[in-house]
Amino acid sequence: MIESWRWYGDLDAITLDEVAQTGASGIVTSLHDIPYGEVWGAQAIATRKAQVTQAGFDWVVVESLPIHENIKRGTGDLPALFANYRQSMANLAAQGVTTICYNFMPLLDWTRTDLHAPVKGGGTCLRFEAVRMAAFEVHMLGRTDAEGDYPPQVLAKAAVWFQQASEAERGALLASIMAGMPGAFDRYDIPGLRNALQAYAGIDRAALRANYKRFLDEIIPAAADLGMRFCVHPDDPPRDILGLPRIVSDEDDIAWIMDAVDAPANGLTLCSGSLGANPVNDVPAIAARFADRIHFAHLRNVAKDPDGSFEEAAHLDGDTDMIALIKVLLDEEKRRRAAGRADHAIPFRPDHGHHILSDQTRKLIPGYPLIGRLRGLAELRGAIRALEHGAA
Repeated sequence: MIESWRWYGDLDAITLDEVAQTGASGIVTSLHDIPYGEVWGAQAIATRKAQVTQAGFDWVVVESLPIHENIKRGTGDLPALFANYRQSMANLAAQGVTTICYNFMPLLDWTRTDLHAPVKGGGTCLRFEAVRMAAFEVHMLGRTDAEGDYPPQVLAKAAVWFQQASEAERGALLASIMAGMPGAFDRYDIPGLRNALQAYAGIDRAALRANYKRFLDEIIPAAADLGMRFCVHPDDPPRDILGLPRIVSDEDDIAWIMDAVDAPANGLTLCSGSLGANPVNDVPAIAARFADRIHFAHLRNVAKDPDGSFEEAAHLDGDTDMIALIKVLLDEEKRRRAAGRADHAIPFRPDHGHHILSDQTRKLIPGYPLIGRLRGLAELRGAIRALEHGAA
């Protein structure tokens, strides 16, 4: 497996010199300053690749080549957007960057209600609190029908929280939820978020799937021609949010995607944390079913509560059997080697991490600390080496 590290370029306070000390050999990055829908120019890609390679790394995965919201909504000048997307793909392929992680989550990327939840022993983690999310949707956003998405006991606690919360606490909740807006663009206040959600009015699960199928039909043949592999990232959290449908949340969703365009280029980013937040998901079993279509892995763990809340756990703790999951990935690599595939190794990165020690004094991207992810990488590396030793 290829040990990798997500790096946000000029937006990242963590330097590549620091990343080198983690032992990772691959970099996972993107061009976060380019507005969605515009072409990633050949020179911009070459400049980013030079940054990575001159620091001693390989650029192993693009995360992400974002999908414009008009594609998700099925509106606007779609032929131009698809053409721009394919041109960006071609420019990446020309630089030898051939694995692209992406998501099809409407409007929001990952969603959390607390960016600094305390963890045992000190430090903080990302947390999704069902009560606070209900308070936000019902009492702050005033979304119609939001009450139907939460059980009565959660709604009752949400009302109490909202009544007792200060303006600062409500503002912090909004800021935490907006932290999941991808890239360097688009942060909303309450009126702005209402307007953005209105653009999705009438788009249900079936409509979003149809728009996704159109995207796959336009992009996957081009990916195959370019020798590229696309890998969809599961929804985070794997449930409808703000009345927006989520369509990459469980095993059935993944099966639909893989069948929609049945080609090796149409693959999966196996994110154990996103899938693990859904109580119905058996993450090692999902990995085993779709092993031949896994092009990239995010390895992290979550601990779930009965009310739908969850938080980031240490990488070898939490509710997912990480050892069983890693074994599935190693077995798939062995199968690929036996089949003579030169690209048998699966890149992975330690996803998220607790903010511990000096992470807490630096201005870092939420969920992406240095020492917390270094701890996760070290734990995962140890598990991988032990399993490899046992197999040998």
